[in-house]
Amino acid sequence: MVLPGTIWLLLFAYLPMFGNIIAFKKFRIDRDGFFASIMNSEWIGWDNFKYLFSTDSAFLITRNTILYNLAFIILGLLAAVTTAILLNELTQKKLAKFYQTGMLFPHFLSWVIVSYFVFTFLSPDQGLLNNILGWFNIEPISWYSDPKYWPVILIFMSLWKGIGYGSIVYLASIVGIDKTYYEAAMIDGATKWQQVKHVTLPMIKPLIVVLLIMDIGKIFNSDFGLFFQVPRDSGALYSVTNTIDTFVYRGLMSLGDIGMSTAAGLYQSAVGFILVIIANYIVRKIDEESALF
Repeated sequence: MVLPGTIWLLLFAYLPMFGNIIAFKKFRIDRDGFFASIMNSEWIGWDNFKYLFSTDSAFLITRNTILYNLAFIILGLLAAVTTAILLNELTQKKLAKFYQTGMLFPHFLSWVIVSYFVFTFLSPDQGLLNNILGWFNIEPISWYSDPKYWPVILIFMSLWKGIGYGSIVYLASIVGIDKTYYEAAMIDGATKWQQVKHVTLPMIKPLIVVLLIMDIGKIFNSDFGLFFQVPRDSGALYSVTNTIDTFVYRGLMSLGDIGMSTAAGLYQSAVGFILVIIANYIVRKIDEESALF
């Protein structure tokens, strides 16, 4: 039973690690095949990494990536835990399943599809929001050329798409809590909020901490579809939508430099690994039982 999973892990997780050597080479396609291309390409050391740090946008893309991820982590955690608790408190389980299914559905939608949904609301000419503003004699807003609205839009879309999937993990943990804890709390006269505060949250704290550590490891990665597809790659919005992933993609499309894009991916993975180690070390010092390892 373990063999298929092991083969998948080797093929798609460990074997591709060999390609990280491209980050240190001036990669050129060779007629003899992909592996021959890697071995025959010129070794240039750290030059590929300079593309990320020597550009004028280095600070901007790093700032956007980190700040958005911090917002996603904090707000996503609060929204997912709150939703899971509310779903668990519903007495009509069929209704809870209906709500859960409805919130989970956006997770399976492609960002391309979601971008068209967003466009129907924000279209400058026929968008629903501008039509509503017109009813109140308010000037229509050019959503795709005004950056100030997009941090809120992007954070909202990320929560809308991810809250259903995120709440499932916490709901599964809450359902597994021994009911005798709640019965003892009710005998002591605890209110619903006190039960949540003193029973539910402490019981799911280890899960929250583990998922938080894993999210911190992805803080230098961004959801490409969210930042590229939803704003429709509008140049006027780059100041608030340009992240490391979208910047590298545009550089790859314009320069065709595979080595540069590989260097960016390796940089993100290395920083993420270091952050996971640091976060786990801090958690282990505070509460060893809640640490990831």
